[in-house]
Order: sequence, then C-alpha cells, then structure tokens
Amino acid sequence: MFAVLSRSPRSRWPGVLLAALVACSGDPEPDPPLAAPGGERATPVLVAGLEQEDFADRIEALGTVLANESVVITAQVTEKVQEVVFQDGQEVAQGDVLVELTSAQQSAQLAEARANYAEAERQYRRISELVSGGSESRARLEQQTSLRDAAAARLRELEARLSDHLIRAPFAGVLGLREVSPGTLVRPGDVITTLDDISVVKADFSVPTAFLAALRPGLALSAVTAAWPGERFGGTLTAIDTRVDPRTRAVRARAELPNPGHRLRPGMLLAIELQANPRRGIALPEEALVPVGEQKFVFAVDREQRARRIEVEIGRRRPGVVEVLAGLSGDETVIVDGADLVRDGGLVRIETPHAADANPPVPPAAPGA
Repeated sequence: MFAVLSRSPRSRWPGVLLAALVACSGDPEPDPPLAAPGGERATPVLVAGLEQEDFADRIEALGTVLANESVVITAQVTEKVQEVVFQDGQEVAQGDVLVELTSAQQSAQLAEARANYAEAERQYRRISELVSGGSESRARLEQQTSLRDAAAARLRELEARLSDHLIRAPFAGVLGLREVSPGTLVRPGDVITTLDDISVVKADFSVPTAFLAALRPGLALSAVTAAWPGERFGGTLTAIDTRVDPRTRAVRARAELPNPGHRLRPGMLLAIELQANPRRGIALPEEALVPVGEQKFVFAVDREQRARRIEVEIGRRRPGVVEVLAGLSGDETVIVDGADLVRDGGLVRIETPHAADANPPVPPAAPGA
C-alpha cells in the first residue's frame, strides 16, 4: 500500500514533491518464545533438584608409621653365638628360636640337677612308705621333703639359665637385619636383630585443639604416602592423648591401619585425612550458588515458574557440591544455569540441557526498551 502526497498549487515549496512510502509486509508477526501472555519475558534456565548426601568435617595432619609391636632382640648373658637360625627379613612365629648361644657348661649342670632331683624324689617316696608302715619317723620324712624341694628349685634355676642361651621371638612378626654371626661374643644389651609386628601398623599424628571436640575413637580415616603414589590406606582412630602440648596447642592422636603385604613400614611419613562429625545433609550443586558479598543465595523455581531468591548458609564443600546448613528444606528446584540473568520474582522457562544449548539464554530487555 502506498500513499503519495502531491504538490499543492498553493505550496510554499514549489517543485518539491513530498511522498511517503509505507510498506506493510504480508508475513505474520513472529511469536516471541520468551514472552509471557502479559508481555513479560521468560528467561530460559537449567534447574536441578536437591539430594541428601553424607558429609563430614575433614581434618588433615601428618603422621608417622609405627609398628604394632616392636622390640630389639638382645642377649641376656655373656656367651658366644653357637648358631644363628634365622634369615634377614624372615617372618617368624611367637616362640621360634632365633639364636643359640654356647651352653655346654649349663647343659652339664642341668643334667646333674635333673639326676639330683630324681634321686631326691626316689628317696622321698621310699621314706614316705616307711612312715606309712611305722618304721620311719615323721621328722625323717620332713627332712627328705626339704631336700626334694631344694633339688626341684635348683633344677628350675638351671632350666631358666639354659633358656637364656636360646633367644626366641617374643611375638609373631618380621625380623630385621642380622647383626651377629656364629662365634660372635655377645653381652647383655648387644643387638642381635629387630622384630616388628607390621600386620597392623599405628600412625601417630597431632591435631589442633580446635578439633578436639570432634575426635573420638572409632572415626574412619585415610592416609597416603609418597612411597605408594595414588594408593589410599584406610584406618581407624584408636586413641587420643590425655595431654595437650602447651607449645603447639595440639593433641596427639593414634590410629591403626591394616597393612596387608607389609607395604607400610615403621618410620614412614603419612598424609592423614580424618572424617569427623559424619552427618547427612542437603547437597547443593556448586554452580547454583550466587555470592553477594559475604552472603550466599540461590534461585529456586516455584509453581508459577518464577525465580525466588533464597539466602542459604553453607557448610563443607566437595568437588561440584556444597552442603546446605540452613535456608533450604531439600524439596526445592534450584537454578544451576542462568541464575545471573534472572531477578527475584522474575518469570523463567525451564529448558532441557539440549534445548538450552540450541537456545542460549537471552538477557532480559532493559526497562523502557
């Protein structure tokens, strides 16, 4: 449709043609997908529901590995080594003989003591029969009883002395390096080898007193060491010291870790992570958080498809997830993509991830545009 204004005979601008061309397209008006019936634009967003997950306070510390049981094997008498009956690094059971010391003199004395005891016992029985028949006095029996008991005591003494010449393992474990050879003269206190029970190991570490209320025996922990990169060793907190170090204001704690394969050795350094205050809480996707200064907010979508800004109090963080302590009940649907484009009370349109990729969020029009 065109409209033309012709020159008027009385026009003050002769020779000037004023014309207006108005073109009206026949295509229909596009239907704005982001517009509400009342003209309000709906912002496309991605949303997610909330779930309940397990959370805990994480305490980190450095610890040192200790053997479950550890002892230095030494001699108790001055004598020469007759035979060494173990190998370096050998696993032994409790009571196994490790070293035999020369004991010819002690063996001879023990044989003599056994003979004396046997004779004293035989005389005791003979006199006892005579006393029963009335042909021997009671005093004679008492005297022989004393002689028999003295012979028995002497026998036990020599057996104990001879046992000192057989050095045994006091408990099951793994032996260290051998420090003696046959013929070596050893004295009390001389090191023969070491013995460690490392089927289970202990780990001692210090924890700041700020976490003292959260510590209790039975808490689970995990540990890593540079010797075995990429591997975690699980354990349990077993004891907490009764004293706090006045210099560091830290308390000493001890844990036990199963050690199959004996991969953890006494003296190794461990990086320990302790899970304290285990609890169940609301898990919020981290991308849903909208920080404003020191405050934290989320946008929840109500039944009218409008965004409602809610202040939340957060707790522990994990990769991609944050714990909500207050502000949410757990039944809300929160905006995880597009929260920076919406306003409190604004209309939103929930998109699927595929649709959101095809139609990226459009910023709302400025007022008066």
